[in-house]
Amino acid sequence: MTFNDLNLIEPLLRALSDEGYTTPTPIQQQAIPQVLEGHDLLGVAQTGTGKTAAFSVPILQILHQKDQTSKAGQGPRGRIRCLVLTPTRELAIQIAESFKAYGRHLPGLRSTVIFGGVGQGPQVSALQRGVEILVATPGRLLDLMNQGYVHLQHLEVFVLDEADRMLDMGFIHDIKRILPKLPASRQSLFFSATMPQAIRELSATILRPNPVQVAVTPVSSTADTVTQSVFLVDKNDKPALLRHVLQDPAIRRVLVFTRTKHGANKVTETLEKASIPAEAIHGNKSQTHRQRALANFKSGATRVLVATDIAARGIDVDDLTHVINYEVPNEPETYVHRIGRTGRAGNFGTAFTFVEDEERAYLQDIQKLIRRQLDVDVAHPYTTSRVAPVSLNGNERIIRPKGPAGRPARDGRGSSGPSQGRSGGGNGSGRGEHRSSGRPPGGERSGASAGGSGGGSRSGGGRSSWSGGRSGGGDGGGRR
Repeated sequence: MTFNDLNLIEPLLRALSDEGYTTPTPIQQQAIPQVLEGHDLLGVAQTGTGKTAAFSVPILQILHQKDQTSKAGQGPRGRIRCLVLTPTRELAIQIAESFKAYGRHLPGLRSTVIFGGVGQGPQVSALQRGVEILVATPGRLLDLMNQGYVHLQHLEVFVLDEADRMLDMGFIHDIKRILPKLPASRQSLFFSATMPQAIRELSATILRPNPVQVAVTPVSSTADTVTQSVFLVDKNDKPALLRHVLQDPAIRRVLVFTRTKHGANKVTETLEKASIPAEAIHGNKSQTHRQRALANFKSGATRVLVATDIAARGIDVDDLTHVINYEVPNEPETYVHRIGRTGRAGNFGTAFTFVEDEERAYLQDIQKLIRRQLDVDVAHPYTTSRVAPVSLNGNERIIRPKGPAGRPARDGRGSSGPSQGRSGGGNGSGRGEHRSSGRPPGGERSGASAGGSGGGSRSGGGRSSWSGGRSGGGDGGGRR
């Protein structure tokens, strides 16, 4: 199948061709026809599946074709006809760039992006000039709505993207304040990488009854373009292990995940002292710094980008060779998202996960979720017998650490209710953007896990499999 088979108009096909796209991904094949027919849609798709194009391309066609009808143009020019709500600044910027790229041959459809952490002046100016498509983060959207700069009564299409991350970041109350402002006659698209009960309940408040459901690459699976391995290491040896691993020239561009903002800064300082070009990206960094760091990373000027989980949403680099999980995430689904940053767009990657003794419980959860035994890499000078391997098929009961690094209560395990979602276990309450109430720019939950994973190839052998080998049901990460 090609994009020509999806009943897309010529200007969109030309734009997709300009971007080098000819074959739609599975989520695009399923979603685009349904969106074009006007259905509400519930999509389950993890990062790297082509989800943004799955909704932005048909939305552009819908708005353009309505403009071509005899009744088009009767509403006020510059009215907001499509709203895309997304949790982080980086992801909002990426989505807005996609709308501009795919809509480059549809000059009548203007778009802009608004988010916190920067002055609102330029964003207000863009809104006052008039836009048809608005991409926004919840806090800044509410601010500008309350100030009278955003009006949604003409909205035709509403997209809620990364719904599970919205819940994790505490945006559920903001979303509930925005929803009553949307016209009931709108078309709604709802996307989430995972679909726990709390997310299903939220989707029911947004979508019309019996929405079309599409799902690709469930979160319990990992891409077979990503090779995965584990490094058992003492906590104090992690910095030295990272420096050692980065001696491999095959690691050309690497994203390193830490659990906290402080941890990201510390890792970056360690690498800089070793003359390894690195920059940190997290909620406490200014928006200008974050955009500059990301631009340097994409251009290759910076080899290593150290990030927390929330700040990394929206990072889309096709030739990202490696992702390193410097700290193991305390939610297994997060691991799948991390390693999904590499091995994209037909490329191969490798996920390295550094596991200290207190993180063995999280490794156990990850292996159960993805239904496979991760290989243990012993070809490094910091391997230790003090950190025991974790068997997929074993019955070992591993005690989880207490405190901010520990695992939060989950549905059915003592959680006080589904509305809590997966808070990430942090004690803080910061968000990925700031509002005019004076909370600092950026700032994710300081205890939220920021797993990581890495990709690429390591020279030499040295990998060993813990007894039991790979589970027969795994979707595997072996290099093809």
